[in-house]
Amino acid sequence: MKVTQLAISEVILIEPTIYFDERGFFYESFNKLQFENVIGSPISFVQDNHSKSIKNVLRGLHYQIQYPQAKLVRVVKGEVFSVAVDIRRGSPTFGHWIGEILSDTNKFQLWIPEQFAHGFVVLSEEAEFVYKANNYYHPEHERCILWNDADLGIQWPIIGEPIQSTKDKRGVPFATAEVLN
Repeated sequence: MKVTQLAISEVILIEPTIYFDERGFFYESFNKLQFENVIGSPISFVQDNHSKSIKNVLRGLHYQIQYPQAKLVRVVKGEVFSVAVDIRRGSPTFGHWIGEILSDTNKFQLWIPEQFAHGFVVLSEEAEFVYKANNYYHPEHERCILWNDADLGIQWPIIGEPIQSTKDKRGVPFATAEVLN
């Protein structure tokens, strides 16, 4: 496994070791001991999520104001641009973002710690996005920041307006979003 710390050091890109042969491939998508060594602390995942979306669907930028979720995300079919935004007030990278292409071809995983908003846009005709979360989903505590907030300046690799849920269209500007201390 190759581990790359990104511009926001807490967000980590993980490239698994993949074994190919005439039958196909094999890789270990999660190993608790190795993963805890990478992030430097114990982890207990309590929920796995799986979504399927068509091209140009943009989900996010989501986070929970209470019961924050850390996520280990990956794509099992297709390709997405996955984004993490630091929402920790007082952090030297507060309001900064990281974006990475995750696909069924590169098999990269992105570690998004608690206190980061997350979103992704589908670049392929369709994509299946899966992730592990260390806390349960609490809809009453979920918040959403506008995907195209000018203060964040996320460079989404899309043309035109994305396809969004009603909830995501109602996202708030970063400047007025509830963030974590």
